[in-house]
Amino acid sequence: MDNPLFMEPLFHLGPVPITMPVVVTWAIMAALAALSFAATRRLSLKPGTLQTVLELFVTTVDAQVRETMNRDPAPFRPLIGTIFLFVLVANWSSLIPGVEPPTAHLETDAALALVVFAATIGYGIAGRGLKGYLATFAEPSWVMIPLNIVEQITRTFSLVVRLFGNVMSGVFIIGIVLSLAGLFVPIPLMALDLLTGAVQAYIFAILATVFIGAAAGEASERDPHTSKETRT
Repeated sequence: MDNPLFMEPLFHLGPVPITMPVVVTWAIMAALAALSFAATRRLSLKPGTLQTVLELFVTTVDAQVRETMNRDPAPFRPLIGTIFLFVLVANWSSLIPGVEPPTAHLETDAALALVVFAATIGYGIAGRGLKGYLATFAEPSWVMIPLNIVEQITRTFSLVVRLFGNVMSGVFIIGIVLSLAGLFVPIPLMALDLLTGAVQAYIFAILATVFIGAAAGEASERDPHTSKETRT
């Protein structure tokens, strides 16, 4: 199997090398955008199958965000939902012959983790204000400032390692078994890989929700979107 830390570029856009994970990532984003457009362009009070699935997904994401953050889920829904869908589809792309999932490469996982890292800072400042967000690094005491900064960095790094390790190991194991046992024997492993991909997508999304929720803090009484039920 190729070294996951090095990839030959397929072509170049000027000085920028374009590798297979980048192409697969673009294809996944285009597919998700097309599916989203198809599901939302003709919304109806009597939803069809696609709209029903979409509404169920949105309801599930909202419930998870509300339960985890104790806040109105609307501001966080697009990011958390998109992260989950992208990681899920990227993980499952390994089922396509000749396609290696982008999440089996450190570059993709690092980019996703950096999105979560930036969102944590952005939502933290939006929820607490710049001074309030910076003050969280001094909790419970100013002595903890270095440790809290290190924690912010290491938990982002842990997102990369967790996703990369689990997805890459699944691809590696299936590749070995396929080369040794033929086409049909690895089918149970591929089913397990589907389950693992879904679990890893959920874990990545829920950890992003936890990190962002902790940075944003509890919903304030002035939050017009927060209901009494949410604050209790």
